[in-house]
Amino acid sequence: MTRVNDNYLKLKAGYLFPEIGRRVAAFCKANPDAKVIRLGIGDVTEPLPAAVLKAMHDAVDEMSARQTFRGYGPEQGYDFLREAIAEHDFRSRGAQVDADEIFISAGSKCDSGNILDIFGSDNSIAVTDPVYPVYVDTNVMAGHTGQPDDSGRYPGLHYIPVTAENDFVPAIPKDKVDLIYLCYPNNPTGTVASRETLSAWVEYARRNDSIILFDAAYEAYITDPQIPHSIYEIPGAREVAIEFRSFSKTAGFTGTRCAFTVVPKELSGTTASGQRQAIHPLWNRRQTTKFNGVSYIVQRGAAAVYSVDGQKQVRQLIDFYLTNARRLREGLGKLGLQIYGGVNAPYVWLKTPNKTPSWDFFDQLLQRAHLVGTPGSGFGAAGEGYFRLSAFNSRDNVEEAVERFRRL
Repeated sequence: MTRVNDNYLKLKAGYLFPEIGRRVAAFCKANPDAKVIRLGIGDVTEPLPAAVLKAMHDAVDEMSARQTFRGYGPEQGYDFLREAIAEHDFRSRGAQVDADEIFISAGSKCDSGNILDIFGSDNSIAVTDPVYPVYVDTNVMAGHTGQPDDSGRYPGLHYIPVTAENDFVPAIPKDKVDLIYLCYPNNPTGTVASRETLSAWVEYARRNDSIILFDAAYEAYITDPQIPHSIYEIPGAREVAIEFRSFSKTAGFTGTRCAFTVVPKELSGTTASGQRQAIHPLWNRRQTTKFNGVSYIVQRGAAAVYSVDGQKQVRQLIDFYLTNARRLREGLGKLGLQIYGGVNAPYVWLKTPNKTPSWDFFDQLLQRAHLVGTPGSGFGAAGEGYFRLSAFNSRDNVEEAVERFRRL
């Protein structure tokens, strides 16, 4: 008899966003004339920058001639993109990252789950709560947890609450943990981590021989010059951190797929026998074995992000979404709602009025205002009583959403 991976059976009934999709689809089927505005899933709406499109078109043309045709590329990514990333995203900010420490991929969501392939099954793991569900669910799938309790928390994970009560700053654990997931600017709360906060985490990791898995998918939305864009801006982070980045929300690549992961050569763990083992060659082996690389056409488009025109056009995109976030934040704040985030991030995190349960608030918004957001409880037990709104939408829809909140 063929056995299945029983760990999948520990997962809650459905991943958060498909469940939202199911409820919205049922509502739209029952109410075909309703104009539903979706501020739930963080998918971009604006077209790709012109510089990116031109680079992709040129790359397609290259594929039409034998002399310029490209077949299999390097699994780690083409040098022209890795060099551009190293220079513009890291060295320009004083963070030393070499091109061969950068691995191009199809998404930081994929990488943050796949990274578990190279770590042992007996590591202790810390996540913030609320948290991007992928961090938790992939650990469940890998067999690192027990069955969830009534609140949805899994034994085997160390949960660190981040709420208004602690100013959304995760407390440094008193005990030792081996792997630590941090996401800044944060999804879902839209808050950021100060240099002091990140320095404290790096120092903790160095002291305890831990590794930080740092998701910086939204770093391009940081406008405050005091807030680090990369954990490698913190001294000592190269010895204790892996960083994930994405072109999805930076340059509109959600449907095009391109991201990257940085694994410094100084980073190491231990084998079962206690010997030190560099992490970089393990991730390189994982990628060359299980991944065939991102297409040449897409990588040419991603490289165009770093051109003069590309940088200007991407900045316009980000400013557009940040303005959406500001209008959501200011508009809902005027209605008396408690609002967080939405300044250096494309997400607004609000407290549900009158302590309404998150999914109840979701259903009320959908049924009465034809608005879709994301229930905070879907991100973890500490997210109960909160709600996430995404700024990824048209300006007209954002302004209409604020007006519907006002009428509601």
